[in-house]
Amino acid sequence: MKLIYGIKDKPKFGAMLIFAIQQLLAIMAATIAVPAIVGNGMTASAALFGAGVGTIVYQLFTKFKSPVFLGSSFAFIGSMSAAFGGAASMQLGYLGLIVGAIIAGLVYVIIAIVVKLAGIKWINKLMPPVVIGPTVALIGLSLAGAAINDVFSYGEKVSFGISAYFLMKTNIWVSVICALVTLIVVILCSTYGKKMAKLIPFIIGILAGYAVALIFTLIGIATNNAALMVIDFAPFKALVADGVGIKTFLALPEFSFIAAFKGLKEFNASYLATVAVAYLPVAFVVFAEHLADHKNLSSIIESDLLEEPGLSRTLLGDGIGSMAGAFFGGCPNTTYGESVGCVAITRNASIVTITTTAILAILISFISPFVAFLDSIPGCVMGGVCITLYGFIAVSGLKMIQKVNLEDNANLFTTSVILITGIGGMSMAIGKVYITTIACALVLGIIVNIVVSKARENK
Repeated sequence: MKLIYGIKDKPKFGAMLIFAIQQLLAIMAATIAVPAIVGNGMTASAALFGAGVGTIVYQLFTKFKSPVFLGSSFAFIGSMSAAFGGAASMQLGYLGLIVGAIIAGLVYVIIAIVVKLAGIKWINKLMPPVVIGPTVALIGLSLAGAAINDVFSYGEKVSFGISAYFLMKTNIWVSVICALVTLIVVILCSTYGKKMAKLIPFIIGILAGYAVALIFTLIGIATNNAALMVIDFAPFKALVADGVGIKTFLALPEFSFIAAFKGLKEFNASYLATVAVAYLPVAFVVFAEHLADHKNLSSIIESDLLEEPGLSRTLLGDGIGSMAGAFFGGCPNTTYGESVGCVAITRNASIVTITTTAILAILISFISPFVAFLDSIPGCVMGGVCITLYGFIAVSGLKMIQKVNLEDNANLFTTSVILITGIGGMSMAIGKVYITTIACALVLGIIVNIVVSKARENK
């Protein structure tokens, strides 16, 4: 796949700004979803600010050679909840978020030092294409359910029987129509679009889906039909709830460190142990996803990021960037598959675009109306976009195993085990540690590959 913009290319300022907004839209839903799930007063604007700062830190460590955005990590949701659950106060909980992110980041730093000293040949041997390919595919496939849930996010879902059919009520059809319009516009722009349209299919698709949703909503308001009101204007109403003032246009995000500093007096060794147990093991799990994301991105840009700028640098960037993100937004960061998918579909790997996206994320976190607009984008519209994003991630992984000889039973069994355990949703909880489906599938794949490789050598 030939890139339209390579890593070192610099689009014109106007175009670059539009590309950056597109990247921002691609990562937006997931980035702000984490603080919403964890709750405890965490805000989307602070998480967005932290993601922007974390991405810039990552770019600095990788010498501006790895075109990917860092956003809030879903893998640490359980750890973050444990930090609040083990805290005597909200302030101590926020301090726990930052301390936990530092502990997880230090794991990355230690692994980076080991990689720097020992090289990456052992990693390539441990995780050849037959292992990493289906694992990358799983990253996309594991998100498929989330995309479809978004498509049906508006309206009542009624399931019956073992096949769980959806009873298509009026509001469900409205949701599906908005999603399909978004999806089709993205596909048409990306496939048949000329010049700029081909480079910003997500922006055009989201605007088209939003326009259709707005039409349904206005008709619903005019006819007093709640089933047609797809868009929730509550984020906009909140801006003027106390009258029009400065906060209507500009607002300072509620940074984590402000609350965290108030909890310093309560911090003790017992709470530190609680946070460490919650965060430390998850860092090793996320390391596996870090490898898969960078292998995937390497195949897209046709340049091995594990060699240049090097795995040690990407790990340092991810780890330190995660600490920075949590300091401001409370959420540890990680490289985003949505960002990788955006690069793949638009064929724009410009580092300048990613850096501009990070700066925009920081600036937008202060602009109340824009944050409100992003919050008002219906889930069904984002679902239409995510079908393509997650699909491209899955296909990128399948491309990695194109040259793998699947007539060889050793390769066939390795690939089969990863795909079936991953698609089947195999995951484990050991105490407070949750091992994700991707991590379980990857570990099993590595074990099977080692076993069959040893058996092949002993023939």
